[in-house]
Amino acid sequence: MVQWIIGKWDAFSHDVYLNFIKESRYLLILDGLKTTILLSITAILFGIVLGGLATLLRRSKYGFLRAIGYTYVDVIRGTPSMMQLLVINFVVFASVNVDLFVVGTVAFGLNSGAYISEIFRAGILSIDKGQTEAGRSLGLSSSQTMTYIILPQAIKNILPALANEFIMLIKETAIVGYIAMRDLTKAGDIIRSLTYDAYMPLLAVALLYYLLVKILTLGIEWLERYLRASDMR
Repeated sequence: MVQWIIGKWDAFSHDVYLNFIKESRYLLILDGLKTTILLSITAILFGIVLGGLATLLRRSKYGFLRAIGYTYVDVIRGTPSMMQLLVINFVVFASVNVDLFVVGTVAFGLNSGAYISEIFRAGILSIDKGQTEAGRSLGLSSSQTMTYIILPQAIKNILPALANEFIMLIKETAIVGYIAMRDLTKAGDIIRSLTYDAYMPLLAVALLYYLLVKILTLGIEWLERYLRASDMR
């Protein structure tokens, strides 16, 4: 039994050395993790801007502006994110020398923006219409009522949903390897191709994704408890 345990430990140690220690291959994982996090952050920020703009377009009194907003959301939500990434890289930026990080930010920002627009819309609709009527009765314009009364309450309501969108975005960025961008998933694939061992690198990548998502999930749960507590005060 002892010999079996020792043998398993020696095999495990050899696999760890081969996949992560040899030639400092762990740096590929760390660089990929950094890329995944930075790409997700920049894409969600871009998506928030686009989502806010799409929400304004969809609430416009002009029909053609509403049509633009609805078309954007409909097309993005109706097509796969991988297809959007490939179109942005191989069609939109085909004749332009653009850094792959920019391509990824634009592609995932566009994708996230459509869903964030729906989050914004739901947040605004969650506010009682009496709030709008109260603002107008005080002499505020429509834009002032939206800015000073509706939006502050809506933003508070949508923060957990935005955080969940960020978690989804982190997992969706795993497809950027299709455009040769070295994110966390691509780093594991590179190590696998060097060692011909799929178990260790893919398990390490999956574990890092899980830990990253778990930390963010705990943060969302804390945020929701904090918001509920503030509502009770």
